[in-house]
Amino acid sequence: MRVCFVSRRFFPAISGMSVYAVNLLRELVRAGHDVTMVSQYRGDPFGMRVYGGGPPPPVPGVRVIGLEAVGEQEGGDFERDIDRMVETICAEHAKKPFDVLHAQYGYPNGWAALLASKRLGVPNVVSIQGGDGHWVGSCCETHFQALRRVLDHAGALLIGGESFSDEVAERLGVDRARFTIVPGAVDTTRFTPEPGREPGAADAPVRLLYHGRVDRRKGVIDFLDALAGLSRRGVPFAATISGIGPDVAASRERAEALELRPDQVRFSGYVDYEDVPALYRTADVFVSPTHAEGFSNTILEATATGLPVVSCRSVGVVDCLRDGENGLLTEPGDVAGLTDALERIIMDDALRQRIAATALDECRRVYSWKAVGRQIMAIYAYVAGTKPDTTFSPDLPLTDCRFRAEPHLL
Repeated sequence: MRVCFVSRRFFPAISGMSVYAVNLLRELVRAGHDVTMVSQYRGDPFGMRVYGGGPPPPVPGVRVIGLEAVGEQEGGDFERDIDRMVETICAEHAKKPFDVLHAQYGYPNGWAALLASKRLGVPNVVSIQGGDGHWVGSCCETHFQALRRVLDHAGALLIGGESFSDEVAERLGVDRARFTIVPGAVDTTRFTPEPGREPGAADAPVRLLYHGRVDRRKGVIDFLDALAGLSRRGVPFAATISGIGPDVAASRERAEALELRPDQVRFSGYVDYEDVPALYRTADVFVSPTHAEGFSNTILEATATGLPVVSCRSVGVVDCLRDGENGLLTEPGDVAGLTDALERIIMDDALRQRIAATALDECRRVYSWKAVGRQIMAIYAYVAGTKPDTTFSPDLPLTDCRFRAEPHLL
């Protein structure tokens, strides 16, 4: 089958969706599919500093086409970039026809895929990601209309879990039955516990790790506030905040204002994806106090490495973690509760080891890329050869939107 995968962020961008995309591409190539990826990227200094950027690197067996998001960089003109994505997909189809288009993100990429399908008569699949459900559509009429048309007319809609599908259905008024649940996945051959080390084992002081986008919406500021609470209680710890994002400067300032010492918290900055498994193995506990997810790749990576996880009862997390069984969960934004949970996981060796072992076993059984990749390819086979739904208008009202001023937050 000839597949066109349309990505919003791919390496060198720092994003869980980059990880998701590269693993899916590898599975498609292993299965013998002919794959082309069309990926947007940020090439401006600001975008590269916040997410990482530059053209996507080669992927063995995949034709990779990078499209700089010039419109996004110049005033949040997403429509300009969508037009370019559509033209690129159509040009590649003219060289050798695609059997299916698969867009990662409902907007802007899903909308671009829907427009290309309408023009080409090729079926499409759209993966709904965190930003689609949490922010897009409540920001302006333009994006609401675009996302609703994707939700109503895509050939298949993939979404990470029950809690996230419930949120999107309620907030955007779409039929819940439109979604197919396809969970996140992790490469369990790369993300493994340190040889000879039992899951949940810890050094002294216990080493806490936050890894991912450094963004207050991911709970990084809450984490720092909780670390200050641990310090006041006299609980020993050593924390690392790994990654880049829109709130790196704000996080550093918060750590300084809270008088957290360099031996208590350090900022490690960018970490190449190939080095991430080793990063997890330098930690004893993974902390992800995120306010909302589509599905958390970093939580799966941590559990596959044998780390216990402290997170939140938030959309996208409750689909893979259960409080007291395979993780510890607090309410999003509850700093006092997060502080208590961190103290428990640090001080209770038996709890830490039990949670880590349970999570590792479940991760290996349920969230391997081999299983999830087969599920996605079965959906491709289901839609292949069908006619796309073209009963929608390609015209959208053009309205003001807060994401035009800060498009990197979309």
